[in-house]
Amino acid sequence: MAGFKAPDFNERRAAARAAKQGAIEQLRNKPAPDPAVLAARKAAQAEREERRAARKAEAAAARIAKAEADKAQAAAEAEAAQRTEAELKAARDARYAARKARQK
Repeated sequence: MAGFKAPDFNERRAAARAAKQGAIEQLRNKPAPDPAVLAARKAAQAEREERRAARKAEAAAARIAKAEADKAQAAAEAEAAQRTEAELKAARDARYAARKARQK
């Protein structure tokens, strides 16, 4: 039995060329895509893009609504804080008036 003989450069190059030619032949022999299948794929892609655009629009509307709600809540809290400050001032003034009334 003969020992293993490693292929030289020319043999490797010929094998690579043969493999490349085989791959090219496979691509050439591949049948053309069916127009009905292509149309179905395009329709499915258009539907996916429509759904994606609808989701994006819905998310944008939700973000805008949330921002408006947060803004309204912040305004309400600021108004409540102002009322609280006014109430504190009124209470302080009442205590001051009571103290002055006791001193007389």
